[in-house]
Amino acid sequence: MKLQDRLEQYLEYCIYRKELDSKTVKAYRIDLNQFFSFVCCDAPEKETIEWYITELHKKYKQKTVKRKIASVKAFYSYLEEEELLEQNPFRKIKVKFKETVVLPRIIPRDEIEKLLNYMYTYLNGLSGMGYKYGLRDVAVVELFFATGARVYEISNIRNESMDLNSGRIRIMGKGGKERYIQISNKTVLEILRKYYVENEREIKKCGYFFVNNRGNRYTEQSIRFMLKKYTKNAGIETKITPHMFRHSFATYLIEEGVDVSCVQQILGHSSIKTTQIYIHVAAKKQADILRERHPRNNMKIMDAA
Repeated sequence: MKLQDRLEQYLEYCIYRKELDSKTVKAYRIDLNQFFSFVCCDAPEKETIEWYITELHKKYKQKTVKRKIASVKAFYSYLEEEELLEQNPFRKIKVKFKETVVLPRIIPRDEIEKLLNYMYTYLNGLSGMGYKYGLRDVAVVELFFATGARVYEISNIRNESMDLNSGRIRIMGKGGKERYIQISNKTVLEILRKYYVENEREIKKCGYFFVNNRGNRYTEQSIRFMLKKYTKNAGIETKITPHMFRHSFATYLIEEGVDVSCVQQILGHSSIKTTQIYIHVAAKKQADILRERHPRNNMKIMDAA
C-alpha cells in the first residue's frame, strides 16, 4: 500500500466526517506531503520516522514540530482504524516536548482607551461617506474588545448573525463551531446600530455585516491595515494587532475575577488548557498589586542589623 494513495481519501474523511476547517486540512496536506517526501518509501520503519522527527527539530520551532508530528500521527491512526495498516509504528515511538510557556502580548489598558478616544474624535469630524466607513472602523475595533473574537470571525459575521435589539451575536469559529456572545455595553451596541443604519443597503446586498467601500466583505487584511493606520495616527508606538485584543480581552476579564471556564466558553476554546495561559499573564497584575499596595509597605518595622 502506498501511503500517498490514501492521502486524498484521508483528507476527505477530515473534511466530511471530522468536519475540520479548511486551514487545518490544508496544514495536514502540507505536513503529510513533507513526510512522504522525506521517508521515500511505502512503509517507513520506526528508525526512519524517528530520523524525520529529529530533522524537524533541527528546522522548526517546537510549536511547528508538534503540529507536524500530530498530523502524521493522526494519519496513521486513521489507517489503523480503517484496517489499512498491519502495524502502527507510532505505537513504538515516544515523543516528548518540554513545554515552554509563551505569554501572549496584550495591549495596555491606557492604550486601548487612547486608541478608541482618537477614533471617536476622528469620527466626529467626518461626514458623508467618510462618516459611514468611520463608523464601521470604530464598530470593528469596539467589537474586538467587546467579544475577544478572532479577526476572521469578525470579518465573516453574517448580517443575520447580528441581533442589534438584544445585542446577541452568533460567531462561527474554528471548524465551523458556533458560539453566542452578548454585547452588554450600551456604547458598543449603539455604535453597531449607528453603523448598521448608515450601511443597511450595502449590508443586506452583501450578506456580511461589515462591508468595504465597494460593498463587499470587509476582509481580514483590510481590517489589519485599518487598525495599523489608526494606531499610528493615534501616536501609539505599540504594534497593535487584532489578535492582541483577544489576548487583552481574556486577560482583563480574569484580572477582574471572571472564572477561567467562563472565559474559555466566550473565546470558543475547545480545551481549558489553551485559556489557562491568560492566568499567567494576569499573575503579572497580581505582582504589581502586591508590590504597590501590600500593607507591609506602610508598616514601620525595624531593619535587620
